[in-house]
Amino acid sequence: MPPSSLCNDHCHPGFRKKRKEGKKFCCYDCVPCPEGMVSYQKDMDNCVSCQRDHYPNKAQDQCIHKTVSFLSLGEPLGIVLVFLALLFFLITALVLGIFTKYWDTPIVKASNRSLTYVLLVSLLLCFLCSLLFIGQPKKVTCLLRQTIFGIVFSVAISSVLSKTATVVVAFMASKPGNIFQKWVGKRLAHSIVFFCSLVQIFICAVWLDTYPPFPDLDMNSLTREMILQCNEGSVTMFYCVLGYMGFLAALSFTVAFLARKLPDSFNEAKFITLSMLVFCSVWLSFVPTYLSTRGKYMVAVEIFSILASSSGLLSCIFLPKCHIIIMRPDLNKREQLIRRK
Repeated sequence: MPPSSLCNDHCHPGFRKKRKEGKKFCCYDCVPCPEGMVSYQKDMDNCVSCQRDHYPNKAQDQCIHKTVSFLSLGEPLGIVLVFLALLFFLITALVLGIFTKYWDTPIVKASNRSLTYVLLVSLLLCFLCSLLFIGQPKKVTCLLRQTIFGIVFSVAISSVLSKTATVVVAFMASKPGNIFQKWVGKRLAHSIVFFCSLVQIFICAVWLDTYPPFPDLDMNSLTREMILQCNEGSVTMFYCVLGYMGFLAALSFTVAFLARKLPDSFNEAKFITLSMLVFCSVWLSFVPTYLSTRGKYMVAVEIFSILASSSGLLSCIFLPKCHIIIMRPDLNKREQLIRRK
C-alpha cells in the first residue's frame, strides 16, 4: 500500500494529480479533468477519455452511455410535422376533387387541365414524401427519400414552367401567321414536363449508382446523443439535385415574371410568379439553416421546407381559382374570363 501524502489530501474522482514543482514527490495539486475526460478512482495520475458512444457526467467521475437520437413519430415535433403533411395532403386532395367536379367550367379549361392534374398529383406526392423523413432511418428509406423528393418536386416545378411557357406560346400564336402556332397544344406542355423530369431522374440514378445514401450513426456531432441519420453518400450529388430544382424554379420565375402583363384571358403568370417567389425564398433560406443545425432538427428543417414550398405552390396557384369556382360562380363564365384585363 503506497504511503499517504504528507502535503495534501487525496484527489477525488473527477480530478487528477499534478506534481508541485520544487516539492517532494508525494506533494501534488488536484486539478479537474479536462473537458470530455474522466477519472474513476482517487489519486489518478491521468484522466482518460470515454468511449465514442459515452460521455462524461457533470462530476467527470464516470461515463454515461449516449442516447440514440432521430426524428421519431412519437415525439411532439414529429407529430406536428406528420399532422401538417396530412393536412396539406387532404387540402390538395380537396382541390383536386373541386377541379374534377368542375372539369368543364371555363376557369378549369383555361388552366390547362392536363398540366393542372399533373401539378396537383405531384403536390400530393410532395406532401407524402415528407413522411419518408420521419422515423428511424433504414436502408430503404435512405435510398428513397431524397431521390423521390427530387423527382417529384422536379415534376411539380416543370409543370409550373410548362404552364407559363404555354401562356407565352399561346399569346404569341394568337397573332396571324406567327411561327409559334404549330407549338400550341398539349404536345409542347407534355414535352417540357417529360424532358425536365427526365434530367432529374438521370441525376438521381447516377447518385444511387455511385454514392447511394445509407443509414449512419454520428457519434461526434453532439455531446450526449448519437445521431441516427441517413448519410447522403455524396454531398455533391445532394446539392446537384437541389441545384437543378433551383434552376427550374428560377427559370419558371423568370418566364412568369416576363409574361405577367399578358392579357388575363391567356394568363395565370401573375399567380405563378408569386408561387415561384415563395418557392425560391423557402429554398434559399433552407441551405444556411440546414447547414447550421444538427441531428433531428436538420431533418425537421428539410421537412418544413418541403411543406412550406409545396403549400406555397398550392395556395398561390389554386386557391384564387377555387375561390371563384366555389364562392363566385358568376365569374366562372367564358365571357367574364375574356373581359378580364
